[in-house]
Amino acid sequence: MARNFVQPGDTLTLTAPRALASGDGFMVGGIFAVALAAAAIGKPVEARRVGVWDLTKAAGAAWTAGQKLYWDNTAFNVTTTANANLIGAATQAAASAAVTGRVLLTGQIAA
Repeated sequence: MARNFVQPGDTLTLTAPRALASGDGFMVGGIFAVALAAAAIGKPVEARRVGVWDLTKAAGAAWTAGQKLYWDNTAFNVTTTANANLIGAATQAAASAAVTGRVLLTGQIAA
């Protein structure tokens, strides 16, 4: 392996931009991740950038499997409304009344 390889990057230590509970989605710059533990604002938190997660979704929006999903960094939830924060895709349908939805995080960097 190349000597300059650091890590796969699937899990990173980031600075919590707000108080986070374990399982909360959040953004630091263009990086979207899910907190693996609770963290106070400004404290380091281990976070995962990829995988399939049940995340809080925007109220009233139904999802279909495979639909592109975005992070609303004001409401702190996943939405179908296209914005610069594309985070992945729905792995299964979610009813409009559901409060969470299953999301495949692709680990891409937001624009």
